[in-house]
Amino acid sequence: MQFKVPQFLEIEDKIFGPFTFREFVYLAGGAGLCFILYRLLGVYLGAIPIVAVAGLALLLTFYKPNDKPFVNMIEAGFNFVFKNKLYIWKRRENRTEGQSKKVVANNMGGRDTMVRLGGNKLRDLAWSLDVLDINKHGEK
Repeated sequence: MQFKVPQFLEIEDKIFGPFTFREFVYLAGGAGLCFILYRLLGVYLGAIPIVAVAGLALLLTFYKPNDKPFVNMIEAGFNFVFKNKLYIWKRRENRTEGQSKKVVANNMGGRDTMVRLGGNKLRDLAWSLDVLDINKHGEK
């Protein structure tokens, strides 16, 4: 039995002409707020707030940085400003070449194996596993 898998889930439906419901609410809300500011403050006193509200409404409707809604960017800005931040400071010591390499002795099977740990620990660990593996196969 075959089922149809829904596709294009991220795409919102166009309800009001070329606008989605969310875009229409941004435009209608911005236009309504501009009208209220015009009626309360008039043309001269309300010019700057009207332009600011209209600009915000247009940004919310049409500007999509990185193909994401502008409201996500505003939300991230508010979270950055108002939430607690954790600052972690890790002191770095100035080391010479001789101090950065440590020698570790492992006691395996009654004998000591020397392993050097350098800057790239993963490479050194792989090297030490290869060396230990060769020593195991050499004993057989």
